[in-house]
Amino acid sequence: MKKRLLAVIFWLSMPTGSALAADGATLFLANCSVCHQANALGVPGQFPSLAGRVDRIAITPEGKQYIVGVALNGLMGPITAGGNAYSGFMPSFKMLPDEQIAAILNHVAGLPGGTDATIFSVDDVVAGRKKSITPSAMVEKRKALEAQHPLP
Repeated sequence: MKKRLLAVIFWLSMPTGSALAADGATLFLANCSVCHQANALGVPGQFPSLAGRVDRIAITPEGKQYIVGVALNGLMGPITAGGNAYSGFMPSFKMLPDEQIAAILNHVAGLPGGTDATIFSVDDVVAGRKKSITPSAMVEKRKALEAQHPLP
């Protein structure tokens, strides 16, 4: 009985939901910084800068969907970002929980200032999961978005 009571107390003390999600900065460092660098400024010609761009792309509903789509589906093929040409591959991060993806995107959207933004919700990521597309199709989606208005 005593063991069972201790197990219940332990279980009830465990954080749930969003409390389990680490902060966006820590998640970004663990999952994204190997390519985009710790400051999210990327490497010109190899990995695009995310700082100062994600929030500007996400100002429209289509841009927001695109950013979520890239995180979930990856991206493969040539793009221009911040005036630099890139031809590469970004892997999918759909293996991460929705809360963590939203936290990473909000962290990056707050850069370079450092304060996490509140642009992306868990519901945005949940909705994005319903629209699984290939990494190369994400490039086409980017081109369509670029045709609507220039992307930073």
